[in-house]
Amino acid sequence: MSVIIALAALALLMVAAYRGYSVILFAPIAALGAVLFTDPSAVAPVFTGVFMEKMVGFVKLYFPVFLLGAVFGKLIELSGFSRSIVAAAIRLLGTRQAMLVIVLVCALLTYGGVSLFVVVFAVYPFAAEMFRQSNIPKRLIPATIALGAFSFTMDALPGTPQIQNIIPSTFFNTTAWAAPWLGVVGAIFVFCAGMLFLQRQRNKAQRSGEGYGSELRNEPETAPDIQLPNPWIALSPLLLVGLMNLLFTRWIPVWYGKTHSLALPGMAAPVTTDIAKLTAIWAVQAALLVGIIMVLVFGFQAIRGKLAEGSKSAVSGALLAAMNTASEYGFGAVIAALPGFLVLSDWLKSIPNPLVNEAITVTLLAGITGSASGGMSIALAAMSESFISAAHAANIPLEVLHRVAAMASGGMDTLPHNGAVITLLAVTGLTHREAYKDIFCITLIKTLAVFVVIGTFYATGIV
Repeated sequence: MSVIIALAALALLMVAAYRGYSVILFAPIAALGAVLFTDPSAVAPVFTGVFMEKMVGFVKLYFPVFLLGAVFGKLIELSGFSRSIVAAAIRLLGTRQAMLVIVLVCALLTYGGVSLFVVVFAVYPFAAEMFRQSNIPKRLIPATIALGAFSFTMDALPGTPQIQNIIPSTFFNTTAWAAPWLGVVGAIFVFCAGMLFLQRQRNKAQRSGEGYGSELRNEPETAPDIQLPNPWIALSPLLLVGLMNLLFTRWIPVWYGKTHSLALPGMAAPVTTDIAKLTAIWAVQAALLVGIIMVLVFGFQAIRGKLAEGSKSAVSGALLAAMNTASEYGFGAVIAALPGFLVLSDWLKSIPNPLVNEAITVTLLAGITGSASGGMSIALAAMSESFISAAHAANIPLEVLHRVAAMASGGMDTLPHNGAVITLLAVTGLTHREAYKDIFCITLIKTLAVFVVIGTFYATGIV
């Protein structure tokens, strides 16, 4: 019965997300509903002592990353930098390589720190024009953008500043550059397999005489005479964020040591900080700040008239994204405390291989919640200690645990109720029936990549 209660709570949250209801509202409802059926007297204490405690703790750690990432992405958008990069890629590779161009541009933007949602809005107008000129079915645009923005640059490539690559660092005391060679192997597999699939779908459509399409919705209208900044200037903030992220990752432990004690005159007691747990977060925050300053310096003329409204939009977007994930984190903490989840976790622990155990657990919960960061947060909050113990016993570096967790989170998270998928389809004017099948194939490729990485580690020992 306890297992059914836990699964019912997960199912309620999944259905609510699928139907477009707020996760911020339904995460506590689902969690406390499970507590109510388990022990009614514990509802209030669990809400205050577990759900809110974990939710606030997540916001404390990660909200600055959400906020700075949203502001940086909005400035990249308002300055015209993102559109300049896309236009330059089109000139360089041409419209015949439409799919490759869109995948590479999305990858560049996300690896540079731009939010997945901003990438969708920035790239879609150019993707639509390129696909139309190349007579590629419009229904393949979402899968193409998903491959570039929602897959290998989100969690596989080492150093990516996306939140899915930052969360594991606080559990395993690693950095965003954990297991770089395994990350590269996984990224190459996803990119190659994904491009082969997209090209196969394009060829199949051409053989059947299917073109771009008719009776289209939400077709973009891009002014032909829009003034775009120099593409090298547009590209420089993205490259700078990646470089500074790497440098700050190395500098912060040197500056502060393993721990840092802060004592100010007005403080009752000194505050001691474990630097290892915060290095990755601080490095990303500092790198994004440098990137924001650079965009403001080079694009201020284009930005200044829109800065007030743009910053409001960025802040509200960051608040919504952070609170959604934090609510899922609090939900996970409550479910993890219930007897039903303990039964499930015991079953998952019975999987003998620690890396396979972690991969299945993380991708399963990411799929159920429809959120890579939320599912991974739930899994690691509940089971990271057992993953670490098993890894130590098997002589597996914690860097490998980091990379497997990050990549697994981006596996089955893109099910139909995923927020990014819903946004992508809405922006492109397509429905799940028209375009989701191809997105799901990218999802399967991404899920398989995690096990390719695990197999590579055991076969070669590289990290």
